[in-house]
Amino acid sequence: MAEEKNPDIRNASLNELQGDIVTPVKNIDLLMDVSLDVVIELGRTVMPLKEVLNLGPGSVIELDKLAGDPVDILVNNKLVARGEVVVIEENFGVRITEIIDTKSVGETGEK
Repeated sequence: MAEEKNPDIRNASLNELQGDIVTPVKNIDLLMDVSLDVVIELGRTVMPLKEVLNLGPGSVIELDKLAGDPVDILVNNKLVARGEVVVIEENFGVRITEIIDTKSVGETGEK
């Protein structure tokens, strides 16, 4: 019979484990040029397929928000802020009025 060898078992010390530890990115500048999808959402609605197929130029879609209500600002499909629509020369823009506490908001952006 082959003689079994006992493995060398010993307690590890922290000094032995401090080799190549993965650390968080120290230089945030590496991420500054990453593009993110930013969406300004005026409102939402649910429509039957029949109504969607009848949409065309001049159609009006009623949304779940009132005129003057804040618009939602989503970054990569996550609600991060709310704001008000402004006109800058001939373009639309959004002035941020509220930053959303992401810890208290669910995945869909609803509190």
